Amino acid sequence: MHPCARCALLQRTCCQRAEVVITAGDAARIARHTGRSDFWEYRLPESPDYVFADPDDPNWVPWTVRPDGTRRVLRRRPAGDCTFLGQAGCTLPGDVRPLICRLYPYKYTEAGVGEVDDHYCPTAQVVPPGMDMARMLGMTVEHAESERRQLYRELREEWESP
Repeated sequence: MHPCARCALLQRTCCQRAEVVITAGDAARIARHTGRSDFWEYRLPESPDYVFADPDDPNWVPWTVRPDGTRRVLRRRPAGDCTFLGQAGCTLPGDVRPLICRLYPYKYTEAGVGEVDDHYCPTAQVVPPGMDMARMLGMTVEHAESERRQLYRELREEWESP
């Protein structure tokens, strides 16, 4: 059984709890794939702490939060599920998913990819001893670094464009 499916048996998953910020590039890729444009919205963060700058990632807030305090995020269904969460997980192909989703389970900043972050998953109950979530998902640091570079490139380009 896929580790995400095991996680879902134990608790609400990241696809049910996370606010997924998307870039304009993410929105365009998803729209091309789905033929839809109703899958995202500008919304205030659930946590007011979100709008405070992180000294380790000083451009994140300016590049993702608009002057009115809202961010471009994937819509959620009334129960909190991501609009693309299906019975077998994400309904989007890997190369169409939001860059933030593609980076999971790594922590990251504009400077680089960090350690594996299991905040959303009860790793000890899902991942065998001696393995981490990234290895279980087949995610390499090199692949995560490529996705991180694309994420920050898209954020920077959008922020710098008039």
